[in-house]
Amino acid sequence: MKKRFVIGTLIILFIVELTICILAINRVSSVKQDTITINRIIRTVEENYGDESKYLDDLEYTIIDNEGTIIYKSDSARSNSINDAIKNNDVILDVTIDETIIGKILIENTTNKLLNNTKSYIIVVIVVISSIQCLVLISYFYHMNKVLIKPFNDLSSFAQRVAQGNLDIPLSMDRKHVFGSFTESFDLMRSELKKARIAEKKANDDKKEIIAKLSHDIKTPIASIKSTSEIGYEISKDEKCKNYFNQINVKSDQIKVLVDNLFNSSISEITEIDVNPSNYNSDILYTLIKNADYLNKLNDFTVPNCNIYIDKMRMQQTLDNIFTNSYKYANTNMEVSINIEDEFLIIDIKDFGPGVLDEEINLLKEKYKRGSNVKDEDGAGLGLHLSNYFMDKMNGKLELYNNKPGFGVKIYIRSI
Repeated sequence: MKKRFVIGTLIILFIVELTICILAINRVSSVKQDTITINRIIRTVEENYGDESKYLDDLEYTIIDNEGTIIYKSDSARSNSINDAIKNNDVILDVTIDETIIGKILIENTTNKLLNNTKSYIIVVIVVISSIQCLVLISYFYHMNKVLIKPFNDLSSFAQRVAQGNLDIPLSMDRKHVFGSFTESFDLMRSELKKARIAEKKANDDKKEIIAKLSHDIKTPIASIKSTSEIGYEISKDEKCKNYFNQINVKSDQIKVLVDNLFNSSISEITEIDVNPSNYNSDILYTLIKNADYLNKLNDFTVPNCNIYIDKMRMQQTLDNIFTNSYKYANTNMEVSINIEDEFLIIDIKDFGPGVLDEEINLLKEKYKRGSNVKDEDGAGLGLHLSNYFMDKMNGKLELYNNKPGFGVKIYIRSI
């Protein structure tokens, strides 16, 4: 409906503009001297020659005698002689009294003035209507950006984050734009993927726990077998029996190593994540930080200009992890300051929540470690661990501290 209204308005404005231009062109083509007024002026002059008070002032004109002497001249008349009148394309007429020509009347040519006035009129009309058309188009493009382009970009950014595995940031819902009906479905997909990930993690954790328990339970009989074989080896007098006990002891050690490896693999996965840093201008950080602050809890900030060495996708994940943690556990306004120190650009992000225990600060960057303030909030304890991993791979570092009140994170980015 809005699209039809805009198109209809533009068509109407175009028709009005075209009509006015055609009328103006017709007016230009019909512009000529007012012969009736000219005839009235010459007749009045001839009837009242010498009595200037009775001369008409409808047009500008000059009266000269046969010798070229000016007899009368209106205030704004330009021509003082016949030569001037010829140059100005003025109307030159005889002044006749009693059938005798006593001089000339030089009537100013108003055609050019009328043409200029008409041209100015056409220009004003075109400018006004074109301005209205531009305003209509700008309003339409603004509307299209609001209901189509921006929602599409939001969906694209959301899809990229989901593809990167970030399922914590919700997609804001607005049924007023074109993609309104898709927004809920997309966010529902994110929620379901997050539930599936949590369920998968729980299943993996349960599996790891079972393996860890079995590994621990197997260690006990293995230890008993090993100790028994060692005693048997010591008390045996027969070399053949000693050899058997020694084989049992060696195999027990091998089984113990395998069980230890199984136990370690069940509690610690070795994960290698690709990080490919490149050179960027630091102004990219403004967009990345704004993307991470989807609840708009951050103060205004500026980014110093320099070149930085980052992986754009991993830096976005790092910032997302930090902001998501603050939203979960603090849920306060946040502050960020950015400055350059030596070879690093430092992003200092802090909230005003309860913070964490001082003795837990250094543990939070370890895998599966979470602060005692997590309460019932879901999470795997991997966010800060992965963020620290990404910064190490980008030749930077991550520093955690208590803000009192609040919790702070300093991201050290290598500047170039």
